[in-house]
Amino acid sequence: MIRKDADLPLFAHSSPKFLSVSELNQIVRVTLEKQLDGVWVVGEISNFRIPPSGHCYFTLKDDKSQISAVMFRRQGQELSFLPENGMEVLCFGRVSLYTVRGDLQIYVESLEPRGQGALYLAFEQLKRKLSREGLFADERKRPLPFLPETIGIVTSDKGAALQDMLRIIGDRFPDRRVIVRSVKVQGEGAAREIAAAIAELVKTDIHVMIVGRGGGSLEDLWAFNEEIVARAIFSCPVPVISAVGHEIDFTIADFVADHRAPTPTAAAEMVVPCKSDLLDQLQMIHDQLLRCMNNKLEMAREICRGLVKRLADPGRKLREKQLRLDDLSLDLERRFVDRLCRLRERLARATGRLDALSPLAVLDRGYSITHRLPDEAIVKEADSLNVGDRVRVTFAQGKSLCRVEGKE
Repeated sequence: MIRKDADLPLFAHSSPKFLSVSELNQIVRVTLEKQLDGVWVVGEISNFRIPPSGHCYFTLKDDKSQISAVMFRRQGQELSFLPENGMEVLCFGRVSLYTVRGDLQIYVESLEPRGQGALYLAFEQLKRKLSREGLFADERKRPLPFLPETIGIVTSDKGAALQDMLRIIGDRFPDRRVIVRSVKVQGEGAAREIAAAIAELVKTDIHVMIVGRGGGSLEDLWAFNEEIVARAIFSCPVPVISAVGHEIDFTIADFVADHRAPTPTAAAEMVVPCKSDLLDQLQMIHDQLLRCMNNKLEMAREICRGLVKRLADPGRKLREKQLRLDDLSLDLERRFVDRLCRLRERLARATGRLDALSPLAVLDRGYSITHRLPDEAIVKEADSLNVGDRVRVTFAQGKSLCRVEGKE
């Protein structure tokens, strides 16, 4: 089919006009943007990445085809959830051509998870993330102080929740000190205010903290699902009670806090005991202690009465013991004297036997002992002496010095 020149705007007269690649891409881009300026596309995310620029790049695909997608940083910061690979989403944007590389892509302006709300998905994503980091671990949960002197409260001063908490604390234990930090509890900037108030209260001398607000929709309570609030509660050095919404409402703050109260009113009841109940318990303990003491005294009296009956005349027992002691003393003395006499007799017999064996007794019978001088050797035979040797002769009575004149 031959077209007329009027139908060929890219040609001038009979001479053809050649397009550069850049010009062709530019024409395609303009055409696409005119025809597909705003479209809704359903697809599955893959190859999701966020480079240092902060822009979100990913591929949007179905079972038959795919298209590149980009979401610039400003739009990405407005997302309440983090896109993930495999997530089915509903995108709104414009289709265009990136003329530098000739890449066809959709420039996404808004992104929603398909089949579930964005807020619910963001809640589940943050919950999984913080759980993996250990912010929900039971072992880090701290017990509440029994009777805190100072209580910190982070909430709005315009809601009924604060007045209910103050009234209940005042009714249960009137002399407790309460420090309130008023914050926005919903809307833009509320999460940052709540986190800042928690950090500010920590600098005061508080012993426990309540963080919460009254009931509302998921959007109203969303500030307590923000990561900045969760980390502020996790870093708090004193126990924290989360009291957000009604009993059926659960927030990230509930999981991170040391204790969750179903309502702000319940949090006020948890934080301090009832003074009248404590006084009743104290009186009951006092009465129980008196009864125990009286029972103990009565038991002691019974024991004393039994001992008195067994010790009717302590003096008689003492006199009997004294007589027994005297008898034992006399018996001991008698045994000692007998033992001494027997020992003396044994000594005398031993002395007699020793005297019979003594050399002195032999001398008494007329014998003598001769010592050769000067070495004092005892002379046992005559051959050991020479004529002229000097000797000393010991008798039973006295000694004599002699000289050998001869020997036989």
